[in-house]
Amino acid sequence: MKKIFIFFIFFLITKQLQASIKENIILNLKKTKNITFDFEQTINNIVEKGKCTIEYPKKIFCLYKNKKKKIMVSNGRTLVITNKKKSNYYLYPLKKTPLELILDKDFLIKEIESLEGRNVDNKYYNFTILKNNNKINIFFNNKNYNLIGWQTEDIYQNLAIIFISKVKTNQEIDDTIFKIPKMKMN
Repeated sequence: MKKIFIFFIFFLITKQLQASIKENIILNLKKTKNITFDFEQTINNIVEKGKCTIEYPKKIFCLYKNKKKKIMVSNGRTLVITNKKKSNYYLYPLKKTPLELILDKDFLIKEIESLEGRNVDNKYYNFTILKNNNKINIFFNNKNYNLIGWQTEDIYQNLAIIFISKVKTNQEIDDTIFKIPKMKMN
């Protein structure tokens, strides 16, 4: 009987801590206007790194640290992947990508409020979001409640894992970075 009681107390404390983590993640998201971070993206065992800025809602600018200087930018409606020379230019409606959901802070908050999260190695807190044929695993830091990455499928059904670090919130940013670059015509 004593073991059952101790287990029950442990269970209640664990549930309370998890609820507290979830509440703190939501509070942190609510006060976040933008985030700037370094990232490491892995798709089909290909690792790419770079820097990104997200401005809520639905804006992102990423500059990849590779030979082609790949750029990914969304103005909230359109997503473009190109390079500095604009020799390759891919244009997508943002709503056709999982990024539309990840970049929508209000959507994330609403989903997190209704989901059970899970503690991963006492370092991360994970929520799995199922929406519009997308499965998004989103991860937050257990200590400072910042977004630290996500896992989803890209538009070609490849598993995409994004880990973010050096997160800074509510920085002064130049909104012109979210302007869709014009395609160069030869």
